[in-house]
Amino acid sequence: MNVSSDYSRRLMWMAALFSVIGLMSYAIYAEKVLYLDPCPLCITQRMFYIGIGIFSLIGLMTIRRALAQRVAGILMALSALGGIITAGRQVWLQHLPKDQVPECGPGLHYWLENEPWLQTLALLFKGDGNCAEVVWTFMGFSMGEWSLAWFVLLGSIALVLLFTRRTRPQSLNHAAVAGDAT
Repeated sequence: MNVSSDYSRRLMWMAALFSVIGLMSYAIYAEKVLYLDPCPLCITQRMFYIGIGIFSLIGLMTIRRALAQRVAGILMALSALGGIITAGRQVWLQHLPKDQVPECGPGLHYWLENEPWLQTLALLFKGDGNCAEVVWTFMGFSMGEWSLAWFVLLGSIALVLLFTRRTRPQSLNHAAVAGDAT
């Protein structure tokens, strides 16, 4: 399959968009039905997933505009990179020995009410002891580990979209050749 055709590009944008929709749907299900409170790093990862979803939608809607495709690909890749960094930090915290895990913080609600906005943002990226807890696993991997894998996959899709050239449809190539002959 030619990765640079509009059809395959559309499929990759849609795969990224529907993956994010599925992941965010499960995150809301886990929070509201399974009563798993998201830690600060989980909340930050959700923001990066939302970014990937928005940029995937923009990429899907602008499939024939090369500049818009490039910008959407860059922003999607940057969102995935931010997600890789935050999910990587969560996985790192989860694998620390118990005596090296940072203390748990007072919670996001407290931070939002009592701390300056930029300090709260920094705390969201840093995480705390709550982020080291593993309360959910699937096939032996924590939610943070699965999130890291998804960010790597979505980032890979963004890079493929970013670094592959778009080919013009076959009918346009024949028209250009016919125009050169006259």
